[in-house]
Amino acid sequence: MKRFSLWFASVASLTALAVLTPLGAQRPRVPDGVTVQRDLEYVPDNHPRHRLDLYLPEKSDQPLPLVIWLHGGAWRDGSKESAEALPLVRRGFAVASMNYRLSQHAVFPAQIEDCKAAVRFLRANAKKYNLDPERVGIWGASAGGHLAALMGTSNDVKELEGKLGDHLDVSSRVQAVCDWYGPTDFVQYRGLNGGRSPEAVLVGGPFNEHMDKVKALSPLTYVRKDALPPFLIMHGDRDRTVPLSQSELLNEALKKAGGDATLVVVEGAAHADWHFGSAKVIGQVGDFFEKQLKK
Repeated sequence: MKRFSLWFASVASLTALAVLTPLGAQRPRVPDGVTVQRDLEYVPDNHPRHRLDLYLPEKSDQPLPLVIWLHGGAWRDGSKESAEALPLVRRGFAVASMNYRLSQHAVFPAQIEDCKAAVRFLRANAKKYNLDPERVGIWGASAGGHLAALMGTSNDVKELEGKLGDHLDVSSRVQAVCDWYGPTDFVQYRGLNGGRSPEAVLVGGPFNEHMDKVKALSPLTYVRKDALPPFLIMHGDRDRTVPLSQSELLNEALKKAGGDATLVVVEGAAHADWHFGSAKVIGQVGDFFEKQLKK
């Protein structure tokens, strides 16, 4: 499958848990047959991080299932310009690539509140953009994978809903989740987090001083026997930034709770490396969303 997205070079992480920071994000080329509406403001407050780009097939005779892309970057970098989910438009999906506030803008839970606000905005404007409001998926990598997983496990969790935007009466639920190598249980890492690591900056300081936020940050905290969408979790077996065990923990917890979860271990793959841009991996993601959102 032809790739339409840009991939970024790796940089040294600040700590063993630092999530890969993309470099030099550039606006992707829009393939033929695809239209884009840029910089839609999903929270009307003029904040540059409260914007998303919406990619649509030029021709569609019915409302489109939607997949939202969440970029990586250690919660301190990255942008919607990466748009790694763009190949899904060729498979009949609408794709939204969104910015969310970074840790230098606001501490957690601002990031997940932004994600939920974006879902509410798109669902509330489904008719305007020819979207199917009942078929919404989310896909993210690294820090974005963490947020995607948290979106899936925290469906209907009021504490993370926030009060952003004009559509607070609209559901922020998602119907399918693809998590690429995102951290899932930050409590496991208490001994590895200094006061200036990306994770500590995200919660506002050293973990031992913010354990309430550390627990709230972890997708595993919210796994329960209801409201779980299907999950596809993908992780490299040579990842030295976010250990494979983080995805194994999430997969095990989801299955124990009766959820529909699949863990794909990408052999030979390190964190955010070229394996995740291969036709095989992108095809697996596309097949997953077709199965879950095109029923």
